[in-house]
Amino acid sequence: MNVVKLRIYPTPEQSVALAKAFGCCRLVWNRSLQLTTEAYRQTGKGISGYDLKKMLPQWKRELEWLGET
Repeated sequence: MNVVKLRIYPTPEQSVALAKAFGCCRLVWNRSLQLTTEAYRQTGKGISGYDLKKMLPQWKRELEWLGET
């Protein structure tokens, strides 16, 4: 497997945008993981990716900043 590492030098504005994007990704990942884990513990089945995708618009309505990125 070949790996290429690149160093980036973002501007201050780009740094803010990257921080927001990574924060949104982290929230969606953690919330999805929590819901899937809880569902598995209760029912023995997880939540499908399709069902998690359907929840995203609701999360965006609940957290306005989530839809900014």
